[in-house]
Amino acid sequence: MPRRYVDLSVPLEAGIVSDPPIMLPEIEYMTHDQTAEQVMAFFPGLKRDDLPGGEGWAVERLTVATHNGTHLDAPWHHHSTMNRAINGGERAITIDEVPLEWCFNPGVKLDFRHFDDGYVVTAADVEAELDRIGHQLQPLDIVVVNTSAGARYGEPDYLVSGCGMGREATLYLLERGVRVTGTDAWSWDAPFPLTAKAYAETGDASIIWEGHRASIEIGYCHMEKLTNLDRLPPTGFEISCFPYKIRGASAGFTRAVAIFEE
Repeated sequence: MPRRYVDLSVPLEAGIVSDPPIMLPEIEYMTHDQTAEQVMAFFPGLKRDDLPGGEGWAVERLTVATHNGTHLDAPWHHHSTMNRAINGGERAITIDEVPLEWCFNPGVKLDFRHFDDGYVVTAADVEAELDRIGHQLQPLDIVVVNTSAGARYGEPDYLVSGCGMGREATLYLLERGVRVTGTDAWSWDAPFPLTAKAYAETGDASIIWEGHRASIEIGYCHMEKLTNLDRLPPTGFEISCFPYKIRGASAGFTRAVAIFEE
């Protein structure tokens, strides 16, 4: 059966605004003309002239965090425990322990591009959007949130763009069996600088990372820094988002893809 694919992943790239300065990735590119000696070292007596065009191989060396690029957060990133509402709590799973059956399922897109930067989405907002698109959530649906941040990736204001998913909105999804979510913003929560302003005004620490911390009640994963969500309809596709397997890690890179059966 023919299939159509929409790439939901940004490339890992240096030199753009993709993360706070303390987390920006670095990529060292070693080109063919720079690595002939590397090849020659494996084969004593080999000369550069013996190599086609005198070229070696292309290799890249990365200095990255597991949260650079499009990635899947494990419950371990959110807190050391999860599932308090299910079984009283247990150790949160790391990215190498995420069930594979969570990572390839029907997708649902919620369009929240109209919300202001820093707005905290509520359960009522989620319910209203599901009513608008005519979808009833099913267990293991992968729910992705299209925010205004998607159009700002790599731009100076990316880190302060887009709405965030609040605790009650996140729990609304999790209580209905959703275990993987995603956003095109830097964080599942509202942008940190805007949350910091709200915290300065209220002194209420519970608003800090509240969407992430919902995992304490029901463990789940979410993707961050997705792209092309504006190209997706509300439903009618599957999402594949298997994470790179890093033992004991809080996240893993993913090549998230939407798949349509034509």
